[in-house]
Amino acid sequence: MWCYSCQCKNNTSFYCETSREAVATAVQRVAGMLQRSDQLDKVEQYRRREARKKASVEARLKAAIQSQLDGVRTGLTQLHSALLDVKDIQSSLADVSKDWRQSINTIENLKDVKDAVVQHSQLAAAVENLKNIFSVPEIVGETQQLIEQAELLQAHRKLMELECSRDDLMYEQYRMDSKNTSDMNLISIYFEDVQGLSDELAKQLWMVLQRSMVTVRRDPTMLVSVVRIIEREEKIDRRMVDRKKQTGFIPPGRPKKWKEKMFEVLEGTVSTRIEGTQAVTREADKMWLVRLLEITRKYVLDDLIVVKNLMVQCFPPHYNTFNRFFRLYHNAVSTRVKELTSEDLEANEIVSLLTWVLNTYKSVEMMGHPELCSECDIHQLEPLLPREVVDDLLSKYVKTFTSNITGWLRKALETDKKDWQKETEPEADQDGYYQTTLPAIVFQMFEQNLQVAAQIDGDFKEKVLKLCLKQMNTFLIRYREEAVSYKEEHLRDRQLPQCYVQYMIAIINNCQTFKESINSLKRKYSQSSGPTDSDAPIERTLNEVAKEGCQFLLDEVFLDLESHLNELLTRKWLTGSHAVDTICVTVEDYFNDFNKIKKPFNQEMTSEALRRVVVEYIKAVMQKRITFKNPDERKEGAERMMKEADQFKFLFRKLAGEDTDWLCGAITAIAEVFKLTDPTLLFLEVSTLVSKYPDIRYTHIQALLAVRGDASREMRQMIIGTLSENKVSHSGVTQSIFKDIAVPTIAMTTMTTMTSMATSKLLK
Repeated sequence: MWCYSCQCKNNTSFYCETSREAVATAVQRVAGMLQRSDQLDKVEQYRRREARKKASVEARLKAAIQSQLDGVRTGLTQLHSALLDVKDIQSSLADVSKDWRQSINTIENLKDVKDAVVQHSQLAAAVENLKNIFSVPEIVGETQQLIEQAELLQAHRKLMELECSRDDLMYEQYRMDSKNTSDMNLISIYFEDVQGLSDELAKQLWMVLQRSMVTVRRDPTMLVSVVRIIEREEKIDRRMVDRKKQTGFIPPGRPKKWKEKMFEVLEGTVSTRIEGTQAVTREADKMWLVRLLEITRKYVLDDLIVVKNLMVQCFPPHYNTFNRFFRLYHNAVSTRVKELTSEDLEANEIVSLLTWVLNTYKSVEMMGHPELCSECDIHQLEPLLPREVVDDLLSKYVKTFTSNITGWLRKALETDKKDWQKETEPEADQDGYYQTTLPAIVFQMFEQNLQVAAQIDGDFKEKVLKLCLKQMNTFLIRYREEAVSYKEEHLRDRQLPQCYVQYMIAIINNCQTFKESINSLKRKYSQSSGPTDSDAPIERTLNEVAKEGCQFLLDEVFLDLESHLNELLTRKWLTGSHAVDTICVTVEDYFNDFNKIKKPFNQEMTSEALRRVVVEYIKAVMQKRITFKNPDERKEGAERMMKEADQFKFLFRKLAGEDTDWLCGAITAIAEVFKLTDPTLLFLEVSTLVSKYPDIRYTHIQALLAVRGDASREMRQMIIGTLSENKVSHSGVTQSIFKDIAVPTIAMTTMTTMTSMATSKLLK
């Protein structure tokens, strides 16, 4: 294949390389087409196809080269035209420069003409305003009259005419000679009433705006006129400011900024509206703050509804009127509330204020009212009070509340103590249990304060509840001390107070009422189901008060039984005393009153009464008030003891409905020791007693044998020694009775001697 490009001397090597690559490619292509023998028949067909492709490629190349040549030719033509144009412009600039140099003197000679033109312009303005200039006093009077008649739009139109005349004259004077202050002052003096009219009109506008809430209801057109006047003045202000940027001149009193002043007046009006809600003071009405907050709520809500429904229509849409008023009222209320917090508020006033601020303000009763929600989002409002101010108020309330509740509880207890001295029985509840009014008074105070705290928020309610419980614990300690003092006072003269037993029962019942009331408060007001730090101390103190109260009542019973208990196991008792009959009657009589004690204290008290009766009975045995002289006395005494044990069983089963066999059985077991006729079996009987009541001590056994009266020294030594050798462990015994019974000193000394002797004998 021939390469025509090889004829180029400068690119010979490049084009030769290209030619060789083309030949190599062509050879590969021909080899690909003639790989089989049957393809040789198509050689002519392949040649014609390649010839057509070559002709097509050459045609496209010729077209592209021709197009480039045409473009180059056109560019050269345009460059030639541009060169001719530049030469023409250069020639014209030379002519202009020559003419300008020749006309400099001519321009200087036209200065007089320029001054004449300026003077002519001023005179033209003067002629144009001549009518207004001569009628200035008349227009001023008419404008003043229109202002007085509240024809504000017409008054403003005339005022604009006067200001326009003055401003045009002053502008022309400024253009002619800006440093000529005397002429400027002359114009200002001539138009000095115009500024007064402007100020007077502004006062009328501000008065209308200050009464906008009333005006928009009675005569909304008046408010619309005011807004139109202010909008006109705003346009004039903008025009004057723009002219000042161009010429440096601005008329006196401009810009008036009446729109800015309008918003200031509206803000002041809202603030005055909020500040004027306080109708009474604390001295005149204890509920002054509640009334103030309610009036504020009503005013704000009513005013904002008026703004939404009426006032918005009187202002241009771009004023965003409702949101603007919404923020104004919010800011005014916030300022007023902050002022209130700086006053020396009482505890109930702090709660009223915080409840209103934190809950009422954004509720449907005020800013969250359905008519207002569609126009604004109350969640975007900032808090009326900063968090630190709220925390300070809460701390102040807690401090005041703590002081107050301490005083209230002290007064309540003093009142209850006075009731304890009454000669009439305390009131009974619906179930017949004695009670005083103290629990109701205390928990009514707690309930009221918790209800108030709940109005603020849940965390504060929880805090007040814990504070109440803490104060309750302190109060109960004092309550316990007063109950002890009440008992001691009664012991000094058991005839007074007359209803000591009944009021002590009421004190015990109050403990159960306190427990129930505390649990009720926690269920109602606590968000946590877990115990508080005060729960355990309160429970412990209430149980102690109730237990001690029951003990005081039993002490009262046994003081009356003392003389009859002293008759037990004496010669008088053996010969036919009615001491136990009297004891049973007295106990039953007392327990008719003790039935007014609430559960579980009444059951515990009955059990304790039985225990004390049995203990006192066994004490009488241990004191060796009698020594049986013969078997008949032992038999008679034992049978009497068994009978009296049955009396106790019957009585306390009747009172408590519980099993009394174990305690009363101790008396019966001792009676069996006394009743035994064969002394040789005494050891077995004593062993049976010891097995039933493992807490019995050797001193008790020694006392029993001494009362029996027929046990020889050797027998006593043998019984004590054998029991000592086969000592029964009572470490796992849950019930005990003998451990509370002391043996007189003489008996203990004798027992010690006997035990020593028995031990020595056993060792030998």
